[in-house]
Amino acid sequence: MAKKLRTRKHEVVLNRSVGGDAGITVILAIFGLFMFLPMYYTIIQSLKPMDELFYFPPRFYVANPTLDNFKSLFNLMADSWVPFSRYIFNTVLISVGGTFGNLVLSSLSAYALAKIDFPGSKFLFQVIQKSLMINAVVTGLVNFITLSYLGWIDTYLALIIPAWGSTLGLYLMKQFMETNVTTEVLESARLDGASELRTFWSIAMPMVKPAWLTLIIYSFQGLWNMGQTNLIYSEQLKTLNYAISQINAGGIARSGSSAAATVVMMMVPILVFVISQSNIIETMGSSGMKD
Repeated sequence: MAKKLRTRKHEVVLNRSVGGDAGITVILAIFGLFMFLPMYYTIIQSLKPMDELFYFPPRFYVANPTLDNFKSLFNLMADSWVPFSRYIFNTVLISVGGTFGNLVLSSLSAYALAKIDFPGSKFLFQVIQKSLMINAVVTGLVNFITLSYLGWIDTYLALIIPAWGSTLGLYLMKQFMETNVTTEVLESARLDGASELRTFWSIAMPMVKPAWLTLIIYSFQGLWNMGQTNLIYSEQLKTLNYAISQINAGGIARSGSSAAATVVMMMVPILVFVISQSNIIETMGSSGMKD
């Protein structure tokens, strides 16, 4: 007697027992809780009054939740000679500007490497792959000299322009385009009279939406979490993460404000990630696949 195939939503699924599915679900749930634990602990720390912050061993619950830590944080930032809103403006400007430029340059470069045959394209992509192994600390001195020569030190450009050259985004976009953008579709557009730029924008980019959404998230998170740097000296140009790190360095008296500041910093990247997590998973799954 032929074995009946299991279906889910009218589609045939892997030939695995119900017990196997349940076991995998339990294991994934345990790992998910493990990963969520640091975030949960950070949030409850921000809601604890001062007398609960220093319990040992630490408690994973709040007996008397309060928002006083957040009030203290904003009162502290209000007393700063640089307005809190200026730190937020700097962070948003750098994050959005750097992310936009990175997306545009990475997408155009990835399209050229993946779908346009030109001499040296394979060698160029190998160089890009090797550059992923180089730590940013190694190139720090060269970047500083270059930016100093251009006169960009202590300006927004010192943080925005280098973000445009991130090779990780280029690598992800190139791999995704090779897998999901077929040459036949591009040739059809060219035969219909579409220019190369029109083909890229109207055909290729919509087909790799998960990849460029992933690139936006990675780039935005990296720039949003940027702290102290030797490229910016003026206080009015520094980011929110730097301002909060100064609060964290205030010692025991600012422990509550420090916990609240950590929550404020992590909420925006987490929300962006949660909204687009399915696109990240799809991109990661396709970045190493070839036909």
